[in-house]
Amino acid sequence: MNIVVLIKQVPDTWSERTLSDSDKTLDRASTDAVLDEINERAVEEALKIKEAGDAEVTVLTVGPDRSTDAIRKALSMGADKAVHVNDEALHGSDAVTTAKVLAKAVGTVGEVDLVLAGNEATDGRSGAVPAMLGEVLGWPSLTHANALTVENGTATVKRETDEGTCDVTSALPAVVSVGEKINEPRYPSFKGIMAAKKKPVSAIGIADLGLDAGEVGLAGSLTQVDSFAPRPPKSGGQKVEDEGDGGTKIAEFLVGQKLI
Repeated sequence: MNIVVLIKQVPDTWSERTLSDSDKTLDRASTDAVLDEINERAVEEALKIKEAGDAEVTVLTVGPDRSTDAIRKALSMGADKAVHVNDEALHGSDAVTTAKVLAKAVGTVGEVDLVLAGNEATDGRSGAVPAMLGEVLGWPSLTHANALTVENGTATVKRETDEGTCDVTSALPAVVSVGEKINEPRYPSFKGIMAAKKKPVSAIGIADLGLDAGEVGLAGSLTQVDSFAPRPPKSGGQKVEDEGDGGTKIAEFLVGQKLI
């Protein structure tokens, strides 16, 4: 089985994230960068499938030079090889354009049976790229998986909803996106870290995918940020002095906030 896992390097979750004044895209250089934590769970799920049978795991990312750090972490966890789509023209690509680029990049890996991804990245948080990728590839998309079983050419996921859980099944090839509850990703071992340095990483640009600059980046995107404002600072809460009428004052406050 040939598995591709989509990974993304994102600003550290605990850092203050901002947009650049010049083109209103995420300022990635101003913060520390890490492998997205839900992507780690997608890698872990691929490795579990690999360990249960005969499979090869390729990690795929679209990003700048420093995305190699995220690639090396995924390789040190146990992935076999990587594809890094790195091109200045990709800067500012929206979700739709990113899905198109990823679809082209998946095609460079060979005959792929399964694409695994996180439900959403912690930077853009569109939560739409895996389903968009499935649409571009013409493959079924099994999203928001909290459990995954792959056997006999079929993928089955368990998905939680407000009403309970449901099982969704499709034939391979398919795109599966996973949630944070699906597993607990392993820590890279020292042996894995050393082995990752020798694993192949294919660096390609948009020309290798048959794309030109006008089809990607800000120029090729269907959406664009027109303006933004910093998040307002937190304000102090309203203090209620209880002089025998505290309950009434709280009720009046809740009514004023249309909470009751």
